[in-house]
Amino acid sequence: MSQNTSLLTDHYELTMVSAALRQPIAHRPCVFEVFARRLPDGRRYGVVAGTGRVLEALADFRFGPEEIALVERFLDADTVGWLRDYHFTGDVDGYREGELYFPGSPILTVRGSFVDAVVLETVILSIMNHDSAIASAAARMVSAAGTRPIIEMGSRRTHERAAVASSRAAYIAGLAATSNLEAARSYGVPSAGTAAHAFTLAFTGDAGPDEKAAFAAQIEALGVGTTLLVDTYDITQGVFNAIEVAGPELGAVRIDSGDLGVLARQVRDQLDGLGATGTKIVVSGDLDEYAIASLRAEPVDTYGVGTSLVTGSGAPTAGMVYKLVEVDGRPVAKRASHKESRGGAKEAVRVSRASGTITEEVVFRAGGSPGVDGSDGEQVRKLQIPLVRGGDVVDGLPGLADAREHLAAALVSLPWEGLGLSHGDPAVPTRYVV
Repeated sequence: MSQNTSLLTDHYELTMVSAALRQPIAHRPCVFEVFARRLPDGRRYGVVAGTGRVLEALADFRFGPEEIALVERFLDADTVGWLRDYHFTGDVDGYREGELYFPGSPILTVRGSFVDAVVLETVILSIMNHDSAIASAAARMVSAAGTRPIIEMGSRRTHERAAVASSRAAYIAGLAATSNLEAARSYGVPSAGTAAHAFTLAFTGDAGPDEKAAFAAQIEALGVGTTLLVDTYDITQGVFNAIEVAGPELGAVRIDSGDLGVLARQVRDQLDGLGATGTKIVVSGDLDEYAIASLRAEPVDTYGVGTSLVTGSGAPTAGMVYKLVEVDGRPVAKRASHKESRGGAKEAVRVSRASGTITEEVVFRAGGSPGVDGSDGEQVRKLQIPLVRGGDVVDGLPGLADAREHLAAALVSLPWEGLGLSHGDPAVPTRYVV
């Protein structure tokens, strides 16, 4: 199977190229921007994620023999010849991964000829929209959890490749580990996991279920520091069996169903009564940020999240678009109702008080002035960084750990009312100087 990313695109991207190659527009210098017109309902900030994967995809955006065999079914010979030699030679600037974004933020700016840049629209948006949606949802969960760690375990609820990207994005947002081993291999995300209900159920013989035997087998293999799943049958008996087999040094028990708050209190009391005061409680089962927040007063030590993180219900699309904003140095803009865009290439700065709290984002004409310079005591930070020059990825870009650290600091800089789960306007207003 080819590793090329060029077919991770829409049919019309290539038919546009075919038509454009017959016109002067094909090789005119153009600027495209990625931005979100609005945030999803209920969201007050977004998190940029996927930039690193976009750069990987850009490097692999080539038309080899397998790709050419498909596109020559519907494209003319001249267009096929152009695609055969295609490699992006333009420039890309953008917000770094782990940066916050708001409506209108110029998250990514792509400069190149029309045909060089337009063909990248679908692959860029598919990555940025997915990963930013996951990271934004995960960041809200991390905020709701406070200092308690969260494990991402959504692989069985999404596409197998989306699961890997989701793990990466969630790690940027602050989740402690993932159940997905491909994410561990590809991106170095810490992995974690123990056993499912099937393991306990498998220990059923002529005398019936033998939960103790299941726990003993797991401990024999993984040691007493493991986490035992105690709600396959009766949870009270499950906790008793777990401590009887493992002793009071058992690492943790996991509760995967039921009224988690009530059960967590019940289990904590039972563990303490059995002398297992250091045994932690892990809860899972379709948790979202609201469920996590509701459990903050309960004796829960770790959360496991899956469905509500990796599916559309918990991580609504970021709604990013890829729009042409400049041709030959002249601003161009879409005027259709509710889908307007602002013409001209843009840059952005974020303005903060001396305390570090963000007060606004200023979007201004590229090469111009934002009209704020810090002379009044505020902090002014430029948001876009160089990502690609002449088709080559810039050396020394921030990595995954850098993105994770950057986001943690960025979230602290939000106004307190924008950091919570309350609905309302974006946490930071955007001001346009264009």
